Amino acid sequence: MAKEVELQYLKDLFYDSEDSENERTLNTVGNVPLEWYEDYDHVGYDLEGKKILKPNREDKIDQLLAQEQNPWSIYNEKTGKRETISEADMELIKNLQKGAELERYAPENWYIELNEYTDKVHPAANIPPRKAKFIPSKWEAKKIRRLAYAIQKGWLKLNEAKKEDAPKFYLIWDDNDNKKNPLLTRQIAAPKPRLPGHAESYNPPEEYLLDEDEKKAWDLLDPEDRPFNFIPQKNSSLRTTPGYDKIQRDRFERCIDLYLAVRSKRKQRWADPETLMPKIPKPSDLRPFPSETTIIYLGHEKYVRCIDVDPSGQFLLSCSDDKSVRIWEVATGRELVKYVFGSVVYHVEWNPNGDLFLFAAVTEETLFIYSPDMLANAIQRVNTQQFFTTDPKNDNEKVENLVEWVKPTAEEQAKDMRMKINFKGSAALKFVTWHHKGDYISTVCPQGNTTAVLIHQLSKQQSQNPFSKSKGYIQAVRFHPQKPYFFVVTQRQVRVYNLAQQKLTSKLMSGSRWISSIHVHPGGDNLLIGTYDKRVTWFDLDLGATPYKVLRYHKFAVRSVKYHNKYPLFASSSDDGTVHVFHGQVFNDLFQNPFIVPLKVLHGHEFADDLGVLDIVFHPHQPWLFSAGADATIRLYT
Repeated sequence: MAKEVELQYLKDLFYDSEDSENERTLNTVGNVPLEWYEDYDHVGYDLEGKKILKPNREDKIDQLLAQEQNPWSIYNEKTGKRETISEADMELIKNLQKGAELERYAPENWYIELNEYTDKVHPAANIPPRKAKFIPSKWEAKKIRRLAYAIQKGWLKLNEAKKEDAPKFYLIWDDNDNKKNPLLTRQIAAPKPRLPGHAESYNPPEEYLLDEDEKKAWDLLDPEDRPFNFIPQKNSSLRTTPGYDKIQRDRFERCIDLYLAVRSKRKQRWADPETLMPKIPKPSDLRPFPSETTIIYLGHEKYVRCIDVDPSGQFLLSCSDDKSVRIWEVATGRELVKYVFGSVVYHVEWNPNGDLFLFAAVTEETLFIYSPDMLANAIQRVNTQQFFTTDPKNDNEKVENLVEWVKPTAEEQAKDMRMKINFKGSAALKFVTWHHKGDYISTVCPQGNTTAVLIHQLSKQQSQNPFSKSKGYIQAVRFHPQKPYFFVVTQRQVRVYNLAQQKLTSKLMSGSRWISSIHVHPGGDNLLIGTYDKRVTWFDLDLGATPYKVLRYHKFAVRSVKYHNKYPLFASSSDDGTVHVFHGQVFNDLFQNPFIVPLKVLHGHEFADDLGVLDIVFHPHQPWLFSAGADATIRLYT
């Protein structure tokens, strides 16, 4: 029986190739799909390799006539003839339509008995069964216990409805077989170089060509600030255009950029925006601070260069380009005293010692010391007169060629002048500042070499030059409020000197191009720097020589920055006509950084010759702010 089934299986296996019906086949294409030859005029090749042309297909009329003659016939595309369906084929088709099992393909007819030794007593292999086949599996029991524990804890939901997957859409014409190599997708293309514009043309427009003045200004700019790394030139034709002499340099910089600038894909991190934002209190919770204009001091005719408030907070001092220095009453805005000078007064400052009643004013060539006795009390007048009882000696050989102390005449003393120091040479005075004890005063001549920074002592009426030569273009100087430190502000950095040890302590790098002003915190560990490139920089001396915070809120150059002596406030003024007030809390804990919060933007000053607010100063005891503008007015904000 098994042999007969095997023979029948082999006969059915080669039925298609050895059937007698294949002998009637007109072509030798075989079972190749005819769809492959739809666009050709042949259907295959014969045994000699020649093309077999397509037979003439039946049209509708031929099909109708054939159905009339023999309704059990069908057209065979491979043979090119019409063939009659036999009764066996019809029975096979009917069974396929009904889904009935065919006797030819029944499973029992295909069974081949593998073991022919059914009459043997002993098994073919004497291998005992494994023990694991008839004992429970300990690993399955362990897995069942784990699943039962997960169900008990509620981690595994048995009756939880499965979420329906969202329909996956894909491109039906996409070739899914050609999957990209994941290693190739990791490559990031290099950024393309900038395309040439009108300036690179051999015949650029007139607006791209530079005249002589523009070429000089172009030479003064830093290379990174220039719009192009070449000067546009005009040529009569393309063939007369010379070669680009910087091609090697450009290609080298391009290669350096590609080599040093590592390209990487940044993974997008999702985070709650509220957790990223710092928790800043509301400005209303940080009161008091100046918020509105209260008094406008009118009287000056030109720019008000500098203002200052005396230690008592009762009088306001101001200087202007109208060659006058005026003292105002803070509470009423009334002008009390007016001093007229022969030249423009650039800077004024009250003596910070409350036991003295002095202020200093500088013109281009002279430092003046004034004492308005009519506004001072009896104790202040007595203490002030002790400094000017003797005549100056001018016996210091190191500075006798630089400055000269001159006692004013009786007429000048009647106008409250107590001392004047004449500077020799062409250097112009621009800045003056007092030591917190009131005995020393320092002056700055930015363009001077040996007279750039001088320190004068009123009690001994002597001057000294701490530096043999200028350390750069010096803008301003400040004394430390508590320690023997001296801050010298150059164009781009702040140099900190120890006067007791006579050495340089540190250099504070501002990162700006031109520093305009400086002010030291009353605690002495922090300082503010204003720059002409619209920045306000906060330095924490405990954190190092780099800025702790850089504020970029102004639209034009920053002219002045100031701290409040009592309240945690600081402010900055700019040529954009605004004054920005900030909350700046400094903590005694060295592990806690200063806390800065913007509070208010104060308006009111008008523009004059592209200048705005030139100077600001806080009231020593109240949260008030004074501002001096180029519109010849002084404003009090409370």
